[in-house]
Amino acid sequence: MKKITLVFCMLLLCGAAVFAQTSTKPTLYHPEADAKADIEAAVKKAGASGKHVFLQMGGNWCSWCIAFENLVQSNDTLKTFLEQNYEVVHVNYSKENKNEAVFASLGHPERFGFPVFVILNEKGERIHTQNSEYLEEGKGHSSRKVLQFFKQWSWKAVNPAEKPE
Repeated sequence: MKKITLVFCMLLLCGAAVFAQTSTKPTLYHPEADAKADIEAAVKKAGASGKHVFLQMGGNWCSWCIAFENLVQSNDTLKTFLEQNYEVVHVNYSKENKNEAVFASLGHPERFGFPVFVILNEKGERIHTQNSEYLEEGKGHSSRKVLQFFKQWSWKAVNPAEKPE
């Protein structure tokens, strides 16, 4: 009986070790990325396509940041609207890279917690900072509130009389 118990425990430990090696941390945010350059590239692209820039600011350590991304990516309406109306940049905030100069240039949106969202116009000017807490309902982010937020800050909503070039 002791041998069976020992074998069972060894199998359990091996299984746990394999699971630990195969489970990976999310890599939505990249501490090594040059956030300033990524934002500048997105602004240039947005200006050429009649879009705004959506900065999703947070870190891989942030469960709410990952949950928000999962919501958007799993909801076809949200995903499509975001892709059609925004250039998206994930801006890292972590102990490895706090992107202090970028956050300072945007009015320190980290004061609202994470994730926090910043909308830039086609010229790279900050036009809105969104505390993600206001997009929550129940125990997570609300698809309805997120879509409403996306719509309210799209290029078309902010520039209703103009046609994108």
